[in-house]
Amino acid sequence: MSSVAVIDYGMGNLHSIAKALQHAAPDVSVTVTADALAILQADRVVFPGVGAIRDCMHALKQAGLDEVIQTVAKTKPLLGICLGMQALLTDSAENGHNLCLNIFSGHVVRFPEDLHDHEGTRLKIPHMGWNQVRQNRHPLWQGIPQDSRFYFVHSYYAQPDDASIVAATTDYPEPFACALAQDNVFAVQFHPEKSQAVGLQLLNNFLHWDV
Repeated sequence: MSSVAVIDYGMGNLHSIAKALQHAAPDVSVTVTADALAILQADRVVFPGVGAIRDCMHALKQAGLDEVIQTVAKTKPLLGICLGMQALLTDSAENGHNLCLNIFSGHVVRFPEDLHDHEGTRLKIPHMGWNQVRQNRHPLWQGIPQDSRFYFVHSYYAQPDDASIVAATTDYPEPFACALAQDNVFAVQFHPEKSQAVGLQLLNNFLHWDV
């Protein structure tokens, strides 16, 4: 039986993610763990997260999981979700400035405070709720219609140095990268575990992704 490890570093709705993964692919063994060996032995790894990047990076380093994630990123399919996606970039402007894992070259920046849509209506920060995702070609979009809506909750977003790794964009109001893909690593800003059928399809695609 194929296996997936959900990294438990004390941040993220792990029960919700684990339940969604199990629902998406009942044939896959799902383990929520902070154990480095268990993570390295799994066939695939999910790196979730909510909250502040400073706390995230501190927790990862305290547990030695920063090096584990960097190893996983070179060896097997890895899915970053929300804060887990942001932590994969070079650094983040949140809490001043924080160095991240540098798996994707690029930066995490905050939405501007005075944000308005094209009709002049003020947009709230955080960007919260359902929004359309414009896909670029990748196996993890299989079976998901173009411009499907996914659920977002975030005030910061990724600005990768290399536009070719952008796997999808969302408008708020201008396009920003909401999914990144490089080799065996795929990461999303939205929450697939909260995105109903299309989110479950994405998780199923990841759990059967042969890089």
